[in-house]
Amino acid sequence: MVKEKSVLLEIKDLRIEGYSDEEWIEIVHGVNLTLHRGEVMGLIGESGAGKSTIGLAAMGFTRDGCRISGGSVLFDGMDLTTASRAERRALRGSRIAYVAQSAAASFNPAHKLIEQHTESGRLHKISSKSEMEADAIELYRRLRLPNPEEIGFRYPHQVSGGQLQRAMTAMAMSCRPDLIIFDEPTTALDVTTQIEVLAAIRDIVEQFNTAALYITHDLAVVAQMADRIKVLLKGDEVEEAETRKMLADPEEDYTKSLWSVRSFEREQKPPPPASEKPLISVRNVDASYGPVPVLKGVSFDIYRGQTVAVVGESGSGKSTTARCITGLLPPDAGEILYDGHVLPARYQNRSKEQLRQVQMIYQMADTALNPKKTIGEIIGRPLQFYGGLRGAELKTAIDQLLDQIELEPSLYYKRLPSELSGGQKQRVGIARALAAGPTFIICDEVTSALDQLVAEGILRLLDRLQKELDLAYMFITHDLATVRAISDVVVVMKEGEVVEQGPKDVMFKPPHHEYTDLLLSSVPEMDPDWLTHLLEERGVDNVGEAAHDKKT
Repeated sequence: MVKEKSVLLEIKDLRIEGYSDEEWIEIVHGVNLTLHRGEVMGLIGESGAGKSTIGLAAMGFTRDGCRISGGSVLFDGMDLTTASRAERRALRGSRIAYVAQSAAASFNPAHKLIEQHTESGRLHKISSKSEMEADAIELYRRLRLPNPEEIGFRYPHQVSGGQLQRAMTAMAMSCRPDLIIFDEPTTALDVTTQIEVLAAIRDIVEQFNTAALYITHDLAVVAQMADRIKVLLKGDEVEEAETRKMLADPEEDYTKSLWSVRSFEREQKPPPPASEKPLISVRNVDASYGPVPVLKGVSFDIYRGQTVAVVGESGSGKSTTARCITGLLPPDAGEILYDGHVLPARYQNRSKEQLRQVQMIYQMADTALNPKKTIGEIIGRPLQFYGGLRGAELKTAIDQLLDQIELEPSLYYKRLPSELSGGQKQRVGIARALAAGPTFIICDEVTSALDQLVAEGILRLLDRLQKELDLAYMFITHDLATVRAISDVVVVMKEGEVVEQGPKDVMFKPPHHEYTDLLLSSVPEMDPDWLTHLLEERGVDNVGEAAHDKKT
């Protein structure tokens, strides 16, 4: 709800250019935007629509290779397109904050979380280090991070992706800014954690009359957060309206197409015959990080040509199970079998053939692809390592893989990852996994960072490749819509244990395990009142009382 009607941010006829092939090309075409204090505007549209580019421009910032070529960006009366560098820097982190989509790529791996959290407040002389640390712990608690008094003293690699995303949200809120740009802030979160974070964000925005641009591809999420929604397509405005009106009666055909996505649902495979041997067997696996136990007696099977979805909250052990299967984390007990044979616990002790058969597609293609290598080099490396290909034979194999993932070889072979969209980068990650010629691929949240249209394209691609190559998938995800679309079997994990598993058609019908029921009831709906009603049902009025206002 808008508490004050005064305008905080006004973007007029914004034009942004990107440099490509030795020329400047306009990528944002005269966008206008007005944001009042305390108002949340949702920016939606498919990959390449210009959402993040416009969000960064609201800070007077553009990525390398881009420039603001026209229009104005007025923040509280100051035109950020003409302001000095010192003036813009004085605002960023203090009055304007940014929550990036990829927390893993945004934190400095050499410094503890709390050191990075307190940096902005100290630089802008808002509070002392001790006061900022105390406030950080309070924000960690509000955002439901585990062990809030201790988690800030860990390094980024020592927490899960969802926890890292919440830590970044807390860091953006540390100076109680007037404007926050949320760029897909709940992408890495499971549905139950997402509710808590959305409630915390909404609570703080309301209490401190903070304005926000909320960039997302999740229409159900933006329905809970935004007062108004602006739809973008390829740098152009499509339409803008109050949230309820937009959801109930969009005017443009493109907006209606966004509302109707995720139509893909593959046919569920029947259970394998009792005589068939599993391709992958996880048997009574225990695992830990140092003295901390993480997995406790985890067991499930995956058969050839089958997709097993592993779901659960952040920290439930999904990715740790994948690390045990790949040999990156040796189990403390139990074993992993491939085609009936026990795999060595450590990947260093596995043969090249054993390594080849088990591949992985990572959640964040931004951090998984070497930014200094071309697409041809990235895909070619496993072809060289596992297949010994060289020269013309190697080039032919790379071209064939690019064709398989529906990227034109002549256009993409020499490009760098930075020149690709999120969906294109994820396709390259798929091609790299396929290059080894595996029979089993672990897909770790491979669609969570993608808009719904692009995500559906990736799911269709994975389905086609599975049918053509008889691949088995372990699909790690917190997106239950994805589970419905692609899985044959569902494994539900909580706190390192498997609490329920079975065929998809059985798992989505009641009665459920109480934890499975919690997950299913936490999937956002395209109803602006859904989050409010859910919090009321669960007896949650507010996520927590706000820490005292740090602003002077």
